[in-house]
Amino acid sequence: MSDRRLLLVHAHPDDESINNGATMAKYAAEGAHVTLVTCTLGEEGEVIPPELRDLAADREDRLGAYRIGELERACAALGVKDHRFLGGAGRWRDSGMMGAPTNDRPGAFWRADLDEAAAELVTVIREVRPQVLVTYDENGFYGHPDHIQAHRVARRAAELAAAPGHGDGEPWTVAKFYYTTVARSVIENGIEAARAAGTPFTAPDALPYGVPDETITTEIDATAYLPAKLAAMRAHATQITVAEPWYALSNGLAQLASGVEQYILVGGAPPSGDREDDLFHGID
Repeated sequence: MSDRRLLLVHAHPDDESINNGATMAKYAAEGAHVTLVTCTLGEEGEVIPPELRDLAADREDRLGAYRIGELERACAALGVKDHRFLGGAGRWRDSGMMGAPTNDRPGAFWRADLDEAAAELVTVIREVRPQVLVTYDENGFYGHPDHIQAHRVARRAAELAAAPGHGDGEPWTVAKFYYTTVARSVIENGIEAARAAGTPFTAPDALPYGVPDETITTEIDATAYLPAKLAAMRAHATQITVAEPWYALSNGLAQLASGVEQYILVGGAPPSGDREDDLFHGID
């Protein structure tokens, strides 16, 4: 049995499957302890299936509770047995897209006190004692306020968890800290493939994320676990439509699902030479 421990901090249900599903499935299958912390219930998400649209925030506002079940099914598909909501289910609410009135709603994650939210994550870090932590970059991958806040909370929690005090448990230092990301070349190649393939979705002109290829430090080839990733994405049926190898969110834009997932190492010893192929590289 492996003693490797991986912690991922995501903003909403479905983010984990889209961004890191294959990676999570791979490490879980290899015996690593994979912990997922989700910061909100995703209450403000747009609902795709017509028969479920009454769940939406502007109708019956039952989407958050429904997405708990979707996330449970996604984690089961990925083999992830340790999932928590930050501070408990519903402690902070989905803030909606940047600039939306819901950003200022009482209880919105975007408005959460940073140290209060980080303290909840410190408790998880000190309990699980992960060697590796994964979250978003400073821009939250594509600028969503909850993604940005998840970044801030994860960075602050890692700092506090390593210092004496700040709650219960012994201090713990995360050995490696990563941002989940995608290289611009991958985005561009996916767009070209979508134009050529005639997908059931709309081929995008561009997508609002991607980083220069040279900034990628780590690439996990978990292609063998792409079926598990796709199954997890299907579990999030209110948010994702899957038509292998393509998927689309509520905007209907085709995106290519991949079992190769990319990261930027921002804390811990950098690889020497080529990209890493293991998040635990260099950890005894």
